[in-house]
Amino acid sequence: MSATLEFNQMLMSNAEFLKPFAITLTRDTESAKDLFQETLFRALANKDKYNVGTNIKAWLYTIMRNIFINNYRRKSKQNVIFDNSPNDFLLNYRQPTTTNAAVSNLNMKEVQQAIFHLPEIFKNPFLLYFDGYKYHEIADMLQEPLGTIKSRIHFARKLLKSYIQRY
Repeated sequence: MSATLEFNQMLMSNAEFLKPFAITLTRDTESAKDLFQETLFRALANKDKYNVGTNIKAWLYTIMRNIFINNYRRKSKQNVIFDNSPNDFLLNYRQPTTTNAAVSNLNMKEVQQAIFHLPEIFKNPFLLYFDGYKYHEIADMLQEPLGTIKSRIHFARKLLKSYIQRY
């Protein structure tokens, strides 16, 4: 049996387990169907990245979760709310506001100082993440396991929260 056929059979025999997870993530049947289909498409498109012998369910769950998170981020960046009034207005909810520049500068200085005081082991991965790098890119750059990078960034966030005082 070819590797492609074997992968496809393994994928289809494990695909049903994704449906409840998709509904849990989206809380909407139609969105869950879309997420399910996108996950299967991505799995097929990236079958060369699947390591034979590893847990395919976990691999599929990870793909689904990442698609969901990326879609959520994309939607949140659009900054648009759909108003279900009879006229179907699109409202931009990020209206310009007046900010106090002095307070903003103080808050930014406080954040920068807190980041500066992070231990080096947490500071480097956090700054890379803050600059927009993905976890796997940071892991490659720092030549550390992915889980280690995720936990260091998580711990850096916790430390920053404890350093920064809310007024």
